[in-house]
Formats: sequence, structure tokens, C-alpha cells
Amino acid sequence: MNSPIVKVGVPLVFLWLVAACATSPLGRKQLSIFSDAQIDTMGISAFEQVKEQVPLSSDGRAIDYVTCVANAVTGAIGGGQWEVRVFEHKDANAFALPGGKIGVYSGMLKVARSQDQLAAVIGHEVAHVIARHANERASTEFATQGGLDLIQVISGAPTPGKNALMGVLGLGAQFGVLLPYGRTQEREADLIGLDLMATAGFDPRQSIALWRNMSADDAGEPPEFLSTHPNHETRINDLNGRMGYAMGLYEKARAGGVRPYCGY
Repeated sequence: MNSPIVKVGVPLVFLWLVAACATSPLGRKQLSIFSDAQIDTMGISAFEQVKEQVPLSSDGRAIDYVTCVANAVTGAIGGGQWEVRVFEHKDANAFALPGGKIGVYSGMLKVARSQDQLAAVIGHEVAHVIARHANERASTEFATQGGLDLIQVISGAPTPGKNALMGVLGLGAQFGVLLPYGRTQEREADLIGLDLMATAGFDPRQSIALWRNMSADDAGEPPEFLSTHPNHETRINDLNGRMGYAMGLYEKARAGGVRPYCGY
């Protein structure tokens, strides 16, 4: 027997928008229609799709290294159960998804050349999760659609509405590449991620070295106004602007004996 379709009318959507305001860790107002449980469910499903599309690495040394850095970073926010996977792919790519999922492509290890630089990458991606950027992105898409069926959004069925939101949440058409967040969310994740890596005992100054590496690796980067992402120099300037605060967190962590060593 088919489940009844629950239509969400424009007046109800408007009321949800009024009531669905949230605040990011940096104090920015966000639209947040969905519950954390709903977004977590979609994140877990998206991660399973990535694992179906991209082969997992069999390099035990790389797996241990990435897992060690990821566990140290997530430990800065209380730990919890995070599934960490290394994918065998040449691209310098990494992501974190709601529901406690972290993925790093093997190609990233050629660009993030130290544990501190890898911590900057993972800290940035985990920051997207703790700042609820996926909920914000999905909520914005839902609000602009206006007439989506609620049952399609919250069910596990492969309906058009569900698939659309899954795409907004994260998955691109090939290789599980995540769709980009907007510039505001990217810049916010840079700053939150900087704080995370520093709190975890990783040198935040290495975030600058990482983006220098990324810049050298990405010579064909389009001008910022043509991209949804801030360009590398903008990111570096933003990170430098917060570096004094991050160094305070780092020095406090080190003084407290937080000194991760993951090796590779």
C-alpha cells in the first residue's frame, strides 16, 4: 500500500521559514528547516553512495594515518562515532557528511603534506557538518521549491524530491564528488576548521601552507567572481586574520599535553 503524500502548501512553508532560523557557530543567521536526524539520515545514505562509486584504499599505512588525524580533529568537538574512509582516487578531495562520515581521497595526501595540513583539510570539512551547512543548503533548496512533498523529503524512498535533496546535500554525478557550498559557507568553514585543528593540537599556521600547495596544484583556478568558492588568496587572507586567535588555542592545547602524532 502506498504511503499518503503530504503536500506542503505555500502558507505552511512560509510559517516554517519564519520559525526555522538557526545560528552558526560564528553567529551567522541560517535557515534550518530539517531536524538533525533527517539530515544525518541523508548524509549516511550519501556516504554509502560514495562507497559504491569510488574504490576504497587498501593502503593500511594511509588508512591509519588519515584515521589518526581525523580522530584527533573530531576529538576537539567531543569525539563520537565517526566513520573514516580513504578512497583510492587521484583527485585532491575530501569531505565530511552529517551522520559522522569522513572521506579522504588518496590524491589529497600529495597536497596535504603533513599531519597538520591534513588536519586543516579535515577540520574544514568537519566544520561544514558542525555548522549545519548541509541543513542550510537543503533547507534553502526546499524553500525555493515551495511545493515539494514532505513525505519525499523525509522518507528513504528514491523519489524525485528525495533525489533532488540528496544532490543538494552532497553527491555529484561522478565519483561521489561533493557539490560546492557557497562562498559564505566555505569561508565560515575555513575559520571554524582553523579553530578545530588548533584545539586538537595541530599547528594552525600549516593551513596557510596547505592553501599554497593547493594554489600550486590548481593553476587553472578561475577568477573568484566566476566561482562559488573564495579563491586561494582570499582564503589565506581570511585565515591570517584569525591566526592570532587560533594560535592561542594551539598554545593552550600544547600546554595541556595535546600533542597528536600520526606519522606517515
